[in-house]
Amino acid sequence: MRQNRPGSVGLPVPGVEVKLNDANREGIGEIIARGPNIMKGYYRKEKETAEILRGGWLYTGDVGIMDEDGYVYLIDRRKDMIISGGENIYSREVEDVLYQHPAVADAAVIGVPDEKWGESVKAIVVLKEGMKATEQELIDFCKARLASYKKPKSVEFYDSVPKTATGKIKKAEIREKYWAGKTRRIN
Repeated sequence: MRQNRPGSVGLPVPGVEVKLNDANREGIGEIIARGPNIMKGYYRKEKETAEILRGGWLYTGDVGIMDEDGYVYLIDRRKDMIISGGENIYSREVEDVLYQHPAVADAAVIGVPDEKWGESVKAIVVLKEGMKATEQELIDFCKARLASYKKPKSVEFYDSVPKTATGKIKKAEIREKYWAGKTRRIN
């Protein structure tokens, strides 16, 4: 058994059971957990508690895989997954490719409404100071490194993206602009 697992968040804590809910053919599913140290609920928020605690399991909202030795690998947040034409596209996978481009400082990949496919992949990009890139250049860059259906259909350039105090990009805030008045299947 290997000890060094690049990309893994590790093994479950002793006494905590972790499994994947509704894993697909690639073994990707929502990470759920139960054990004595798992939260009992949100204070005075029964609805929110019922959404994440079901049958004694905590539904984390994280999508991932587990290897044969039980090591867990995070792929994305369930709410950030894009469903386009029935295919699941993990925003983090597309963002990882965009960050390989030398001109990209920040990238947020979101699903936007699409009449034909339900959602299409949109990249929000902040370029590094003094650097240039075009929408088509970034789309082609992704197409060369990803399955074609995963590449962004459009790229929008921002001067900056909204971030939390810890520096995480606020995708929900970005997504609001495109989903105003529409219903998204994943929340």
